Amino acid sequence: MIAKNSLRASLTMRLAGLALLALAAANPSSAAELKYADQGARWTPPDRDDFYSLDQGARIMPFSWFKALRHPDGKHFVDDGLTRYGYLPNPNSPAPGLPVGFLAASDNGARFLSMTCSACHTRQIDVNGVSWRIDGGPALSDFQTLLADIDTAFQTLLTDQAAFNAFAKEVLGGDPNESALRKLRSDVEVWFQPYDVLMRKSLPKPGWGVARADAVSMIFNRVAGLDIGTTSSRIIEQNIALADAPVRYPFLWNAAIQDMTQWPGFAENGDDILGLARNVGEVYGVFGVYRPTPLISVLPQLARFNSSSQLPKLINFLNDSSLNYPGLMRLETLIQQIGPPKWPWALNQELVAKGDEIFHRDPKQGGCAKGCHEIAKGTPRLCNVNTWKTPLQDVGTDSREYKVLVREADTGVLNGAAIPFVPGIDTPLKPKDKIISILGLSVIGSIIEAPLHFGIDVFKPIVEQCIPESRVARADTAATLISAKLSADLKNLYRKPTAAQPSIVFESRVMQGIWAAAPYLHNGSVPTLADLLKKPADRPAAFKVGPAYDIENVGLAKEQGSFSSTYNADDCSKRDSGNSRCGHDFGTSLSDPEKKALLEYLKSL
Repeated sequence: MIAKNSLRASLTMRLAGLALLALAAANPSSAAELKYADQGARWTPPDRDDFYSLDQGARIMPFSWFKALRHPDGKHFVDDGLTRYGYLPNPNSPAPGLPVGFLAASDNGARFLSMTCSACHTRQIDVNGVSWRIDGGPALSDFQTLLADIDTAFQTLLTDQAAFNAFAKEVLGGDPNESALRKLRSDVEVWFQPYDVLMRKSLPKPGWGVARADAVSMIFNRVAGLDIGTTSSRIIEQNIALADAPVRYPFLWNAAIQDMTQWPGFAENGDDILGLARNVGEVYGVFGVYRPTPLISVLPQLARFNSSSQLPKLINFLNDSSLNYPGLMRLETLIQQIGPPKWPWALNQELVAKGDEIFHRDPKQGGCAKGCHEIAKGTPRLCNVNTWKTPLQDVGTDSREYKVLVREADTGVLNGAAIPFVPGIDTPLKPKDKIISILGLSVIGSIIEAPLHFGIDVFKPIVEQCIPESRVARADTAATLISAKLSADLKNLYRKPTAAQPSIVFESRVMQGIWAAAPYLHNGSVPTLADLLKKPADRPAAFKVGPAYDIENVGLAKEQGSFSSTYNADDCSKRDSGNSRCGHDFGTSLSDPEKKALLEYLKSL
């Protein structure tokens, strides 16, 4: 028995070694020594594990399907832990083999492949044989290729009987009978129809590349294109547009206290209620179930509001919803705990001091802080009076994202819908309306309805922090109280630019941890901070995007490993291309010694 156990242990160790070698081959950075950046005492390993695999409500597909899904090369998608797309190993994943930000979520006895925000907001950079993990950092992953490869894999299953049979055996087990095969094929076809429509009409060529995604377009396309149609499929295909305004993923540290968020600064932010709105919109964009349904009769809980015959069309926003409210609120708590990463290498303190003086000059003299990147008091919110001001400015950077914000769409089942007694959200919706208004109504309606749908206890964190009166409120009035407070904070959630005057402004964030956030500008068009201090015409017209890092120039190294993509940047004649490296001329006239000092200071933040 001892010999058998020893042999078994030896074989297990060899297999584990082979698996690690396979991962290293797929993603060279995984072969390096892994270290975690110092992100403050409030950020602990248990918090990190929670952040990496927290269910917020995304439901991409049945997990058994994903485990059985194969690439054209015959390998399962899960074989390399998605490292071929730049996603990062998660050794403590509850579902072994899934990377950071992916999980097998349980829902009514079924398991689904799900995503959480850490998939797009965790990064790893490689410096001198060490991989530095930075939680909350902008991901260096290729999301579009993953989405497109899933689409291709399912097309193969539905056109190649042998491939489908092999898939079915893995999903169903054993040798499934004809009835089971037909049922599985029908389920796959029903799932695939909206997914395929979304991918065919959304994904641009060339693709977004590593470290970028057009998340706003994908959220708009998902909600307006797949969720609100009046037919049984829910699809309104004409509401889906090409997602060709990709931007760099933002970093999450300090995001919770900004008074505005999203690169164009169109969403109010700064407390738990607005953070919940931010995260609900994100879940809808990554395949959360959203099936808004008109109410034939008013919900009993709302009967006291029904004194007027002029009520707008009422909607059950949470019909068949997969939103995980406890998970979303826990996620916001975690985001508040992630500190900016500290520079892990030596600093020249004399240069840091000189750079500090330059940073705090007026921007007209090459400075960064005043009116732009300083820590300044922002707009007070219901649950947080101490927000940080997030200035919105037009500094000549790429403008394409504004074409997304002025899009209009058919409103489907939401035509005529509004939320009673919540002014300021541009409702009731017209038959054709701004997509940003469709999303605003969907997000706000989903949140305000939540206390009635899930119960008041779900909102305890917000209730205790923001609404002290609720501690003494009777149960029959608590939902009304919470809804009223939510309404006050949410009614002006989104700023809506017009086609005539889009006001092409983007947010100026506080610069803590900026050294770890390359590439730079909102569209990721500049590889290093050193390049950002050059005139736009002198910035690289093409560069590789990947995990190899240059700590002297602070950003992406010129040479990358096998996992990378090439960014071809346009000049100022193509400001609306989505790829322009134009704008943000601040600091470009500094002397070389001044630029060196400023870079040293930016490393220290």
